[in-house]
Amino acid sequence: MPEPARCHAVVPAAGSGSRLGAALPKQYLLLAGRSLLEWSVQALLDAPFIETVTVVVSPGDARAQALLGQRPRLRVLPVGGATRRDSVLAGVQAPGIHWQARDWVLVHDAARPALDAASLQRLHAELADDAVGGLLAVPVSDTVKRAATDAGPAPRVAGTLSRDGLWLAQTPQMFRHGVLLPALQRHPEVTDEAAAVEAEGLVPRLVRGERQNFKVTTADDLALMGAWLGRASAV
Repeated sequence: MPEPARCHAVVPAAGSGSRLGAALPKQYLLLAGRSLLEWSVQALLDAPFIETVTVVVSPGDARAQALLGQRPRLRVLPVGGATRRDSVLAGVQAPGIHWQARDWVLVHDAARPALDAASLQRLHAELADDAVGGLLAVPVSDTVKRAATDAGPAPRVAGTLSRDGLWLAQTPQMFRHGVLLPALQRHPEVTDEAAAVEAEGLVPRLVRGERQNFKVTTADDLALMGAWLGRASAV
């Protein structure tokens, strides 16, 4: 009888966060007493079903190890690449990784520090018997407008899109190692793991997440996330 599938997490943290315009890469900015990276990693370490957490940083980046220290089940690898896909792939196939094809890999953004335990558990439970995997996501609730492509600095509406069936992708994105690895190897242009799996002709499953699990990208996002984490940590 085969052993149960194990769960491993990968956190790509090699980005510069240039869109935020901060002095440090955004994963190292402090919110409610912790860096975004610490919040994101701790949410994964708090899940007992996740056996290992691998943080992938840029070569020469010593900040993550200094912040996270030596923790059971955690390792920091300075093998990150130019894109998210490059960093995730480097983490998934790094020396010393001996994951089985049926094992699960959960990829979580370092800049999503408000991942809640209930969503993480729901993702794990709903995908347990799935052959492919899936991702946390939330349905689009706002009306969606398409801007005219030639509008210049003052865009105008070119049309209104139906939001039926539209979801906003979040992380973690959870896929079988044997599905994710070749998908990332063959599709370097993708911006997330689900897109790589879709490019293989497979159909990831959508698992309902929570809206506070948004990605910090702009200064407004940072302020909003700081307020959320401040309230959550005070409870």
